[in-house]
Amino acid sequence: MNSSVLRDARRIVVKVGSSLVTNEGRGLDEVAIGEWSRQLAALVRGEAGAPREVIMVSSGAIAEGMKRLGWGKRPREIHELQAAAAVGQMGLAQMYETKLREQGMGSAQVLLTHADLADRERYLNARSTLLTLLRLGVVPVINENDTVVTDEIKFGDNDTLGALVANLVEADALVILTDQKGLYTADPRRDPAAQFVHEAQAGDPALEAMAGGAGSSIGKGGMLTKIIAAKRAAGSGASTVIAWGRESDVLLRLARGEAIGTLLVAQTAKYHARKQWMVDHLQLRGAVTVDAGAAAKLRGEGKSLLPIGMVAVEGDFDRGDVIAVRDAAGSEIARGLANYASAEARLLCRKPSSQFEQLLGYAAEPEMVHRDNMVLSPQH
Repeated sequence: MNSSVLRDARRIVVKVGSSLVTNEGRGLDEVAIGEWSRQLAALVRGEAGAPREVIMVSSGAIAEGMKRLGWGKRPREIHELQAAAAVGQMGLAQMYETKLREQGMGSAQVLLTHADLADRERYLNARSTLLTLLRLGVVPVINENDTVVTDEIKFGDNDTLGALVANLVEADALVILTDQKGLYTADPRRDPAAQFVHEAQAGDPALEAMAGGAGSSIGKGGMLTKIIAAKRAAGSGASTVIAWGRESDVLLRLARGEAIGTLLVAQTAKYHARKQWMVDHLQLRGAVTVDAGAAAKLRGEGKSLLPIGMVAVEGDFDRGDVIAVRDAAGSEIARGLANYASAEARLLCRKPSSQFEQLLGYAAEPEMVHRDNMVLSPQH
């Protein structure tokens, strides 16, 4: 196994499933959640190499709600699932808050739906919030917002959610903790000749054939959803490890480079995946023109675009839309996601960030386009 993948990862998304969190539906597993919290805190503090930024994606709200409501079988009606989630989310959030606080670590609850990440403005808002929490040394605990979802906007399982969060924050690695040791060439419970897969390429079509089968009665995902999640995470350059969640110190040992579970390696570097996505899949909605000083900083130093360097705004666009950045001669320097709508951008032209609150009535990002959300145009 390529031990450097997790050892070198500085931003890690950890996903843990319902059957682990709730001890096969018997209720929140306080000991297990305490163990994961201890390891997350140790990663943040740098006790397994360099300090890491970590996000926990945790299932378990519906399963915990089922227990609290006295339901022995997962309901099928969406309103009953939503009710169970609403009841269970209280206990789930409280448990993580308690266990992380015992480790001296702050925590934050973040509930997301697919619509939050499909809409560019909400995508930027979610990204900004999560990156701010990481910068503050807080561990975000994310779950799907099952209380408000409908069939049309459900992620479907938290393996998918974990991959989308990894894409959202440009994580280096996704770790999926499950009740199995990893991926086998066939179901080892049915086929004694099944071989363990230590490492493979994320997105390899052969993996999906190996991973057939449904999830448990408590959770919704099976190994197939984890394979598909790894493929999705690889699209933004994140490799994935699938490992047994009750393995002793599993997160710390992975971070030290130990080979545990199945490693599915992303074939595209994170930087190139991000830039290719910006170039290929986003349609321009407007443009801003910048002065010579801003143009030089963008071209030569890869800096973010600050409104003080803008001289004109074209088009009608919203926060999160893709805009072009042009020099005084009209040549495109870059393109990226706008942090401000066109009407706000016009007010901010040539203005320092110290005046934003006075001009807009609120203070937000100092950049018009952050360098992480920008790609330089090929001719430059």
